[in-house]
Amino acid sequence: MSTTTTLPLYRQLAAHYRGAIEAGSLQPGARLPSLRSLMQLHDVSLSTALQLCRTLESDGWAEARERSGYFVRRPQRLGMAPMDEPDADVQPDPAQYVGIHSRVSDFVARRRAADVKLNLSIARAAPQFYPADALRAAMTRALRLHPELVAGVPPLRGDPQFRTVLAKRAVAAGMVLSPDEVLVTNGCIEALNLALRAVAQPGDTIAVESPTFYGLLQVLESLGLRALEIPTSPQTGLSIEALELAARTYGDIKAVVVVPHLQNPLGSVMPDAHKQRLVQLCDAQGIALIEDDTYTELLDAEQPPRAIKSWDATGNVIHCASMHKILAPGLRLGWISAGRWQARVEMLKYTQSRNNEVLSQRGAGEFMATGAYDRHLRRLRTALRSQRERTAEAIAKYFPEGTRLNLPPGGLQLWVELPAGCASAQVFDAALQQGILVAPGFLFSNSARSDHFLRLNCGWPYDAEIDGALRTLGGIAGQVARAA
Repeated sequence: MSTTTTLPLYRQLAAHYRGAIEAGSLQPGARLPSLRSLMQLHDVSLSTALQLCRTLESDGWAEARERSGYFVRRPQRLGMAPMDEPDADVQPDPAQYVGIHSRVSDFVARRRAADVKLNLSIARAAPQFYPADALRAAMTRALRLHPELVAGVPPLRGDPQFRTVLAKRAVAAGMVLSPDEVLVTNGCIEALNLALRAVAQPGDTIAVESPTFYGLLQVLESLGLRALEIPTSPQTGLSIEALELAARTYGDIKAVVVVPHLQNPLGSVMPDAHKQRLVQLCDAQGIALIEDDTYTELLDAEQPPRAIKSWDATGNVIHCASMHKILAPGLRLGWISAGRWQARVEMLKYTQSRNNEVLSQRGAGEFMATGAYDRHLRRLRTALRSQRERTAEAIAKYFPEGTRLNLPPGGLQLWVELPAGCASAQVFDAALQQGILVAPGFLFSNSARSDHFLRLNCGWPYDAEIDGALRTLGGIAGQVARAA
């Protein structure tokens, strides 16, 4: 049995038995070892044995039978049909995102006006999953040793220590960057703004994944850019074939924006071969490639996958990243490495927002330079995995027949396909009246292809309130589907 010493023992053991179930060594219906047997087999206490069984039960891999013990079960979510792959041969239509601001604005206004009891529309984890105490201590030390941090002028590119840490950690993803190639930004949204302003002018066409994060659609509209929706697989991400077709059809694509790992909202992960082909295609067509690396550290993997920029030999890839989802939502720390556009991006940053304050960078950099950061990431990934699986199990249990779901290998949310004819706008309206806020699919595309989807957050500890809300959502979706 392989173990991860940073996990509690009962979770290590639960992972062992889960692996046996997934491998088929323990079949559905088979009886798991009794509590007494588990105590003897693994030399653990009754409390640990009980926590092990309850973890398997809560994650959907075991069921308790009165006076009989625990038995292997097949999670209901595994019986749900996967989402279809997109049609890469469909001719894309370039369309300016007219109206996306009004749709998002209406969503925000209604959210603020409603009595929201449970917010499932966000894409971040609960505050208790972030190392607030450690970061506060690191910033307090930094301020005690360097009081000039709040009185002096911040460095142009950001705190040198923070940039050094970021460049060092980038090596694990296959990137070779000097600290001077790292520019600190106000989150990834500013990094994307800078990247797009560096490579395009108002009226230019930008290729984007479809569906995609509605914040990107807002950025494109605010910059006066036209967007070209490229079909995107729920498994492997942006369709390279569809992008090739678009490049042949429209000769004026200035850039393509992709989230290669745990794409928002799909949760897809682009294979290395696709990343390499994408880099080659963009190089050959003279299309700038903008990589949004917001979610990679949330993948269920000890080693990060290669960044798209690791294949960049010409400076054509602009790498944008953020600590917002993985370390501290309240700090708005992001960064960009812009390749051959680096000097232009630095000037645009200075023009747009000047230099970032240093104190949060110094504290984050100190924390990230220690093993505590990787331990934090492992704990966060473990918690999110359990919450995703329990949420998926509830969807399989409560939502109407015909609901589809792909369970991503990491991340903060699930992208749920409702039965045909079940409009997410109607589900959103009815759920809001019940005090439940969800992110309807129409926010993530300017076309109608996402209108029967929902994005649901899995970042909060799964409890009775969340289970009840998912039961209510399933009932609402069933009513809307039957009325369609």
